[in-house]
Amino acid sequence: MAKIIKLDDALSNKIAAGEVVERPASIVKELVENSLDANSTHIVIEMEEGGLSSIRIVDNGDGIAEEDVETAFFRHATSKIRTDRDLFQIATLGFRGEALPSIASVSNVKLKTSTGNGPGTEIEIEGGLIISKKAATARKGTEVIVTNLFYNTPARLKYLKTVHTEAGNVSDMINRLAMAYPEVAFELYHHGKEVLRTSGNGDIRQVIASIYGRNAAKKTVSISGKSLDYEISGYVAIPELTRASRQYMSIFVNGRYIRNYALARAIQDGYHTLLPIGRYPLAVLSIKMDPKLIDVNVHPSKLEVRLSKEEELGQLITKSIKEVFAKQTLIPSADTNKRTEFQGYKSEQVSLDFDHMNERATDTSEGQVKEESIDQMERQPFEKELNIEYVYKDEVNNGKKQQSEQSHSTTQSSFPQFESEAQPQVEKQVELDQEVSSNQGIKVESEVERIPALYPVGQMHGTYIIAQNETGMYLIDQHAAQERIKYEYFRDKVAEVDPKVQELLLPITFEFTSQEVAIINEHIDKLNDVGVFLELFGTQAYIVRAHPTWLPKGHEEETIREIIEYLLEYRNVDIAKLREEAAILMSCKAAIKANRHLRQDEMFALLESLRKSSDPFTCPHGRPILVHFSTYALEKMFKRIM
Repeated sequence: MAKIIKLDDALSNKIAAGEVVERPASIVKELVENSLDANSTHIVIEMEEGGLSSIRIVDNGDGIAEEDVETAFFRHATSKIRTDRDLFQIATLGFRGEALPSIASVSNVKLKTSTGNGPGTEIEIEGGLIISKKAATARKGTEVIVTNLFYNTPARLKYLKTVHTEAGNVSDMINRLAMAYPEVAFELYHHGKEVLRTSGNGDIRQVIASIYGRNAAKKTVSISGKSLDYEISGYVAIPELTRASRQYMSIFVNGRYIRNYALARAIQDGYHTLLPIGRYPLAVLSIKMDPKLIDVNVHPSKLEVRLSKEEELGQLITKSIKEVFAKQTLIPSADTNKRTEFQGYKSEQVSLDFDHMNERATDTSEGQVKEESIDQMERQPFEKELNIEYVYKDEVNNGKKQQSEQSHSTTQSSFPQFESEAQPQVEKQVELDQEVSSNQGIKVESEVERIPALYPVGQMHGTYIIAQNETGMYLIDQHAAQERIKYEYFRDKVAEVDPKVQELLLPITFEFTSQEVAIINEHIDKLNDVGVFLELFGTQAYIVRAHPTWLPKGHEEETIREIIEYLLEYRNVDIAKLREEAAILMSCKAAIKANRHLRQDEMFALLESLRKSSDPFTCPHGRPILVHFSTYALEKMFKRIM
């Protein structure tokens, strides 16, 4: 008997399903992407028990012709590519022809479809076998119902998470697709309750508001950039709105959501020195490029891709983000109103969708990625953990009171039809659109001056400078302020080719292990480039006979040692990064410390130097330097304004 045999189609499809259909979110992703490829403008997703019991997806796309319905469930049957040349210029989300047969092999599938020309077609498949196929009444588009997932591969059920987590994964995937396609209206329901609804009017900022909340959307700014090969656009949050993981950065290439560490790193680099350590931004970035420059045929999930000129693209992203923040005034304002309008708005969403799924992990450390999806975590007010919000131009100049959004109660007894699209929700969306789409929110400075002239009036606890101007009161962290000033000074100094040096009467000696000596010898040129001049002294020691005159006074030996230790830890760090870290290290040591009482002229000089800084809003570690209390906010606190 032959040892090598050809597997039958049923078994082959089950094997293929292991890569394509990992969990309910995988099914939703594949089916919704099919809907998008079919030019749908309205897609509705319903699920029960996190998609484990049933998934129903309805779209108004092109539909499938009667003669193609059965063929669509054959392995590698697709309408999206024809030749191997097409494989290298893919312009659709799907192309492998694996999704439908893989899904059908591990579940029960009922598909009803119509092209709008004549009657529709309905087909039922169980475990990959066609049970029935018949003509059916159907409007243009496609409806797919998936039930009994993994009923014939029970071992797969062991690897699924809780209903809450699986529902969150589905919600996360729909959130990403909704941001990638703001011109498509999405509706997501779980147990008949609305989880997400977007208008499909093409405004990405409104989609961000639907997912993350209105105040979060208001605290984003648009970015754009263009090169010969790429065009980028999207929204990024102002630096104060941060999260504990990279999960809140969504990157889309030609409408496809991808996971790419290099591009995520490029987004973070755009926030350089603007974010605290261990915090990450909210960003929605869309990249357009020639399909020939991207290889999506890397993995069946199509989340990992290969990009041509990836480094050039990363530089464009970083540059575009830096340019937009260079034009912003990013002075935080003290939050004097605990109850925000955001909380009132989102309370309805919480009651509608995740009231039974809102068990969030409380023992996860801040820097750890939680198992729950973006949507689960963000259904709670995005600003809950923030104590300050950015100054809005209208608030500062006009002192206008922001109106609180009243919560509405919406109950739906049945699944909505396309013809009647829940008018009350649309009306509420219009109100939201008018506020979010307005040009208010971020104060843009066209002049070189980034912060106004401030006049010091005192000091608190030898740590915070109290200053004022015509718009109100400011609290300035004196250490953070001088740290920023010193950082920019040292950043320029460490880049000098021939720095002035101070000869030492008594050389400084440093001892290291033999392994550390080998690393230092390999990278000694980098140390010379940042002003650390070492001479080998014996076999395991170095001496420093001179150092640059600009090293922090009184901290020379300590600074040199820490620069060397940083090189030993990261070894292959490039010279630009080493210079950057050296400047940050020296600025922290050289800056005035807390509990240092300053004279009036010293405070004034410090504030004037800060005004001349290129980025006067955060210290090199990303902490805020100054906080603003508007005159209006103060008068409101003291009930002078009601």
